Amino acid sequence: MDRVLIFDTTLRDGEQSPGASLNPQQKLEIAKQLTVLGVDVIEAGFPVSSPGDFKGVNLIAKNIKGVIVAGLSRATKKDIDVCAEALAPSKNKRIHTFIATSDIHMKYKLKKSVLFALSKTKSALIIKII
Repeated sequence: MDRVLIFDTTLRDGEQSPGASLNPQQKLEIAKQLTVLGVDVIEAGFPVSSPGDFKGVNLIAKNIKGVIVAGLSRATKKDIDVCAEALAPSKNKRIHTFIATSDIHMKYKLKKSVLFALSKTKSALIIKII
């Protein structure tokens, strides 16, 4: 039987709203409730973005059981290493990597080609297996 997995980004994407900010303990409390709700994957944060986000992801990785705890990471070695460190205490962890790939981002933000983005993506896949 097919099953839909719920990948919840509340703890990371929810903080993108103006004025929304959660401390690590608040993130842990929300993660506990997401577990009760039956979420399969909790994207706990973007650990490299700040010491507070690292602490929040790490606190969730230490205390939340029975779900996959994910951290967001750009496709760079530093981001992936920091994310892996924050997630280390969890038995069920995932690093969710991304790279800007729209034509506008590639041309004006990254100032790189499609081939560069593909190469960067391939490199990110083999940096760390946790």
